[in-house]
Amino acid sequence: MAGPQNVAIFGLGSMGLGMARSLIRAGHNVSGCDINAAARDSLAAAGGKVASSPAEAAKGADIVVVVVVNAAQTEDVLYGADGAVPAMKPGSVIISSATVSPTQAKRFAERAAEKDVLYLDAPISGGSVKADAGKLTVMASGSTQAFTAARPALDAMADTVYELGDAVGIGSSFKIVNQLLAGVHIAAACEAITFAKSLDLDISKVFEVISKSAGNSWMFENRIPHVLAGDYTPHSAVSIFTKDLGIVSDIGRAQKFPLPIASAALQLFLMTEAAGMGRDDDASVARLLAQIAGLKLPGMED
Repeated sequence: MAGPQNVAIFGLGSMGLGMARSLIRAGHNVSGCDINAAARDSLAAAGGKVASSPAEAAKGADIVVVVVVNAAQTEDVLYGADGAVPAMKPGSVIISSATVSPTQAKRFAERAAEKDVLYLDAPISGGSVKADAGKLTVMASGSTQAFTAARPALDAMADTVYELGDAVGIGSSFKIVNQLLAGVHIAAACEAITFAKSLDLDISKVFEVISKSAGNSWMFENRIPHVLAGDYTPHSAVSIFTKDLGIVSDIGRAQKFPLPIASAALQLFLMTEAAGMGRDDDASVARLLAQIAGLKLPGMED
C-alpha cells in the first residue's frame, strides 16, 4: 500500500478546496495554487502548502490534480508560463478533472506523454459537499499505469471510481453525458418551481410534495432549496453550464446529432448569464424566469 504522496492541486474553488482537504486528511503532502487569495488562505489553514505557480507546486509531486474551470485554464496550468508539466518528474501522473471535450483531453494527454508524464482523464461529480467529504464520483479513463499512479489520491477524494477504459477521452465523454442531464434537470427544476409560483402555490409545500413524487430529480432536490432560501451563493455557477452545455452542443453539431432539449436548456443558462448572473448559483435560472414573468421569488422582494 502506497504511503503519503506529494500532491499538487490547481484550482481551489468549491470543488478543489474540498478535494485538497480530503487529500490532507488522508495524510498526503498537499501543495496548491489559485489566483484567489482567500482560496490560498483556506488551503494554508487546512494544512496545505501554498505555491506561487503551478511549476512550483508540481516540483517533486507524485500526483498533480487539476480542478480548474475549463480547457483553456487546464492548458494554462499544465503547459503555460510556469506550467506544471515541465516541472514534473517522469512517471508522475496528472489527474485532470475539469470538464473538457474528449478531443481536448486526448490532446493534453499526448503532450504529457512527450514529457514521460502519465495522464488520467478523470472528470468528477458530486458537488462541493461530497468533495469536502472525500466522497466524489470519478469517471476515469487512461492507462493501467496512470490508474496505479493516481490511486492514492483517488482513494482520498472519491468513494466511487469508475475505470471506463484505457483510452483518454472516454472519461470526458461520460462526463459530458452527465452534464447534459444535469443542465437539463436544473433548468427544468427552475422552470417548474417558478411555474408553481405563477399558480400562486406555496412553493415550499411544492418542494415538499414533489420531492416525494415521481417528478423529483436529484437536481430538483438539491437546487430548489437555494431558490426557497433566496440564496444564490454559487455552489456551481451559471457560467459552468453555459460552458458544459456549450461543449454538448458543439459535439452534437459535429456529429450531426440533434439535441433539442439540451439546446433549450443552454439558451436558458445563456440568458441568465447575459442578465448578469453568470457567477451566481445555477439555480438563478429561476430568478430569470421570475423576472420575465413579473414574479417575486424569495430574495427578490427589493
